Amino acid sequence: MGFKMGIVGLPNVGKSTLFNALTKTAAAQAANFPFCTIEPNVGEVAVPDIRLDKLAELAKSKQIIPTRMTFVDIAGLVKGASKGEGLGNQFLANIREVDAIAHVLRCFEDGDVTHVEGRVNPVEDAEVIETELMLADLESIEKRRAGLVRKLKGNDKEALQQDRLLAAAQAVLEEGKPARMVEVSDEDARAWKNLQLLTTKPILFVCNVDEGSASSGNDHAFAVEAMAAEQGAASVVISAQIEEEISQLDADEAVMFLEEMGLDEAGLDRLIRAGYDLLHLQTYFTAGPKEARAWTIRQGTLAPQAAGVIHGDFEKGFIRAETIAYDDYVSLGGEQAAKEAGKMRAEGKSYLVKDGDVLHFLFNT
Repeated sequence: MGFKMGIVGLPNVGKSTLFNALTKTAAAQAANFPFCTIEPNVGEVAVPDIRLDKLAELAKSKQIIPTRMTFVDIAGLVKGASKGEGLGNQFLANIREVDAIAHVLRCFEDGDVTHVEGRVNPVEDAEVIETELMLADLESIEKRRAGLVRKLKGNDKEALQQDRLLAAAQAVLEEGKPARMVEVSDEDARAWKNLQLLTTKPILFVCNVDEGSASSGNDHAFAVEAMAAEQGAASVVISAQIEEEISQLDADEAVMFLEEMGLDEAGLDRLIRAGYDLLHLQTYFTAGPKEARAWTIRQGTLAPQAAGVIHGDFEKGFIRAETIAYDDYVSLGGEQAAKEAGKMRAEGKSYLVKDGDVLHFLFNT
């Protein structure tokens, strides 16, 4: 189940440095996972999860396979992208393909690295991309509403719903706010998603700070944090420079380097996890002697659909899921002990899979 996060940013904000660190990490991981393909603008990285190592240890698994997330480097962000400036049209097409946007913002002062606008103001930089996406959405809405006129005259139920939602998005956009600010009811959720408006995509602001501010952030990063909170978006502080250095070290050296910098974990790990949270994803596990593996599902996924992530036949022929909560699995010392303690449950088709569930699916072929 591939979830894609697009990385965007103005020139000279550290986007390429950050993406290079991601792809180096991905390339290093790919050596262990031969099924990974590497494309020049795509970095597929493991989602860090210490629970998986613990499960593998208890299940005596020969192999550990983490769940993965895809980052796409999206070029072409300049003022006027919505009108096709620079690589504008390609930029907008690529944005449509991703599930969420990570917007890298320059939150560091450096006289040697020229900012495209000649100043450092991450909040204004964020407004550049938001404006381009809002303009593209407004243009799309106007065309679509014009195309619905005939159906509206015939009182087409679907067209009426679509026009109502497009009008709500248009009103918000004309106030200079992204369409994600529209409050959508549960019954409209599917139709709203089908509109595929660019400014409804979840956004993560990535504050690229200097090395000295990596652990605590700085005034620029705090300003971005406040803006993100206002917009219902998320933010994460990272130093692309540190990440690039870490990507060239082996695991033990990286730990020592992070300790010296006063950091608990790599910024890339925080970035990946923030992306995971932003997309409302969660993880369930399968564990046995052959492998311990993490699987990604959206929050609110039922057991048969969770089984379908492994293989379509699991979903079609689903009978039940043998379920052990992660905490029970670990505290009791593995599957057999959890079973004996009565902590393994047989769950049916209506079971909502929880984050951390250790599952074994029974199905008809």
